[in-house]
Amino acid sequence: MTKSKTRDNSEDAEILAINALGFLASDSERLQRFMELSGLDVAAIRVGAANPAFLGGILDHLLGDESLLLIFAGEQQLRPERIAQLRRKLPGAAVDF
Repeated sequence: MTKSKTRDNSEDAEILAINALGFLASDSERLQRFMELSGLDVAAIRVGAANPAFLGGILDHLLGDESLLLIFAGEQQLRPERIAQLRRKLPGAAVDF
């Protein structure tokens, strides 16, 4: 059985979250703000990047900041709503966004 072009699974969500982490890391101010809000340092982020729950937290960070979300969504050529849909595929997702 092949996967459809509109896959909607946790693998897609993890890939998106890794892209989001790269987006944050590509700008020192964005990364610094994430580290301040999360209380994490670079070493913890590196370790966390392999954890689906941590990746969900990356998407939560974007979803909690509309301007950041819109910039990221534009760069990824996605609707912000799609990012919220994929967030639900990772552990720890709230159901109210």
